[in-house]
Amino acid sequence: MAGRMWQAGARYRVPAPSSHNGLGVRDMAIELDLLHPVTDEELWRLSERNPGYQFERTADGRLVVSPTGSKSDWRSVEIAYQLRRWNEQRGLGVVFGSSAGFRLPDGSVLSPDASWVRRERWERLSPEEQEGFAPLCPDAVVEIRSPSQTPQELREKMRAYLRNGAQVGVFIDPYTRTVEVYRPGREHERHEDPERVTLDPGLPGFVLELGPVFEE
Repeated sequence: MAGRMWQAGARYRVPAPSSHNGLGVRDMAIELDLLHPVTDEELWRLSERNPGYQFERTADGRLVVSPTGSKSDWRSVEIAYQLRRWNEQRGLGVVFGSSAGFRLPDGSVLSPDASWVRRERWERLSPEEQEGFAPLCPDAVVEIRSPSQTPQELREKMRAYLRNGAQVGVFIDPYTRTVEVYRPGREHERHEDPERVTLDPGLPGFVLELGPVFEE
């Protein structure tokens, strides 16, 4: 199945992630214009065959391949942990980490670094929909910049989440120690080196603690 994205009979494997810290070719996200729009099944199989990379699909069917790193994943886990702790107290929804992919209304498949879905929306999905790329946009999404991403790419991603129904989007840049918060119908907020950021009303009562995320 995956071979047909490139040419008849061909097989493709993304090169192994670079082990050095400089931003070489292997460290950068790439966007591929394929022979046909990449399907959910192909995304799933590519992810299984190429550990160490994140595979997403744009609204117009292009494949976006981004390397993942240990520090980026560590930051994602920290955010997911904070969300889970808040959610356990309130029981309002379901928390997801960076490996969860969502099929948004515009046809894209994106994998936020951390996300949250209201319980009633999640429970409306069938067991099959919950097992695959859930066909919805999370109510809250968090993206943390990695060396392979530019700030503009993630700002565009924030706007895409809002267009598809997200109630709050958070873009964290650990390299500039800034946080941008996006909400529908409002100008985004930019916080310089904050200790914490409140995310009401999208995440009622949730306060994002940035100390562990910005820790070197």
